[in-house]
Amino acid sequence: MKDFNGQVAFITGGASGAGFGQAMLFGREGAKVVIADVRADAIEKALVELRAAGITAHGITLDITDREAYARAADEVEAVFGGPPTLLFNTAGVNNFGPVENTTYGDYDWLVGVNFGGVVNGMVTFVPRMIAAKRPAHIITIASLGGLMGSSLAAPYSAAKAAVVNLMEGYRMGLAQYDIGVSVVCPANIKSNIAEAVKVRSDKYGPSGYLANEETIASLHSIYRHGMEPLELAAHVKHGIENNQLYIIPYPEAKELLRKHFEAIVDAVLPMEADPEGAAKRVAALQEWGANGAKVFIPKA
Repeated sequence: MKDFNGQVAFITGGASGAGFGQAMLFGREGAKVVIADVRADAIEKALVELRAAGITAHGITLDITDREAYARAADEVEAVFGGPPTLLFNTAGVNNFGPVENTTYGDYDWLVGVNFGGVVNGMVTFVPRMIAAKRPAHIITIASLGGLMGSSLAAPYSAAKAAVVNLMEGYRMGLAQYDIGVSVVCPANIKSNIAEAVKVRSDKYGPSGYLANEETIASLHSIYRHGMEPLELAAHVKHGIENNQLYIIPYPEAKELLRKHFEAIVDAVLPMEADPEGAAKRVAALQEWGANGAKVFIPKA
């Protein structure tokens, strides 16, 4: 996709941070913007700024873990703009830090539920509508550098983001036939208010095993205040869409870290001479299944 004028962009977490940067940049490019966010007051403030910039913008209060609310939001987008989005941004996310051994069920339910479940809800809600619309489109999901390696202080977050990366790889392969591109963004620090995310954690998740107070929030702010500006990240995302990139990782400081991490994984694989006969049989079986057997899983038209 090269031309964003007239496109309909649906952006979760669109009222601040990376989502607001996306709304502003793509809105300036002529896209009609829908910002979805759990914070109604933040939406109103964001809409004022977007409209002042001459951007056509609509706001929807949305908890991305609520599937029924997501379906209503999709209906609202179609009612307002005449069809589903042609740019879907799964941007909303939350984080909290603490020792992995202290993680509670509630911590998993919140962090995995929002960061992975919210993406699942966006995809299951919108992808069938986007396919039915038969228009070229692009899906952009914000994962994290943390999704490419583990973390003892952000284990549920990193696990959820790893699932997001893998899921987008699958959708990338599946949606190409419909002229729908898929990109996954793996940022390091972004200048955002994610340090405050714990303040919107619902009581329904029960107790957390992590310490969360003004001191821990201030500590996180000390990291994020040096993060990439949301508009700068959005510019990298735009470039990625224009070039139909699967991975968007505009953080040069991460290159050697990732190289060492994935080299260690590749080095753990046995050399072919360790089991040439078995490897040949397994590869042949998979190739045969891919050519014939996999077809039974694809519905006939």
